[in-house]
Amino acid sequence: MHHHAYLWAGPKDRFDQEALRRPPHPEPPLAESRPDMVLRYREVAAEFPKSELPPLETAYWLVKPRSLVRGTWPDPDAAAAWLRDRLAEFAPRFASEAQRSGTHLRTLVSSAAQRLASGGDVSLGFYLERPSYLSLALVTCSPNHQMPALPCPLGA
Repeated sequence: MHHHAYLWAGPKDRFDQEALRRPPHPEPPLAESRPDMVLRYREVAAEFPKSELPPLETAYWLVKPRSLVRGTWPDPDAAAAWLRDRLAEFAPRFASEAQRSGTHLRTLVSSAAQRLASGGDVSLGFYLERPSYLSLALVTCSPNHQMPALPCPLGA
């Protein structure tokens, strides 16, 4: 078991494009379906795996391009340390003063280490100044407990 890190920061309105953050339905529309439905399905099927946007379900980061992996660690504490460093880097830009609190951030990191140690995933999101959004994720791999059929993005 190991853990992959992902980070996305960008305009909030881009983050809100939920259609690009959902995987395509497992069954394509029928041939006799409306042409716009078929076209939309094809667009989502082509775009979802290569989109840099955070998926709605954390485990789906594993199907995204390997270039989006920011780090990989077998040790949950090392993965949580990456999270700690990213929180420290972005905290000055958090829109909420309460989320900048050192106590709050330490609690998030401690909780993340515990969740990763038990095989879970971690997904955090923060509003930043200039309506932007930050998404941080640590995804347990080989296998992922929520979606064990998803392959490791690094081929491990």
